[in-house]
Amino acid sequence: VQLQASGGGLVQAGGSLGISCVVTGRFVSIKDMSWHRRAPGKQRELVAEITTGNITHYAEFAKGRFTISRDNAKKTVHLQMNSVKPEDTAVYYCNVQGDLDDGWYDSFGQGTQVTVSS
Repeated sequence: VQLQASGGGLVQAGGSLGISCVVTGRFVSIKDMSWHRRAPGKQRELVAEITTGNITHYAEFAKGRFTISRDNAKKTVHLQMNSVKPEDTAVYYCNVQGDLDDGWYDSFGQGTQVTVSS
């Protein structure tokens, strides 16, 4: 199983950036998908999550600015970030939970760096 995140980079404050995570592997079913982030010197925190029924949950700092979506056919989860702030600078990690043919899977990808300049 691999979780390949992409789309990170440098963006100016107030701008927009989208990041995606593609899941590969022999999943029987993928359940919840989510994005987390770790800012320098801080612990990793949840940004947003989305269920198989497309029910979403956002951290307070993400509400109204970030949008999480998923494409089940492509096994992809996307995070659209608008009105970004310097404090959004972090490594963003996708997380996938699901059933493999030999057990449960719950793990993070390698992360993608997002840097917001002021």
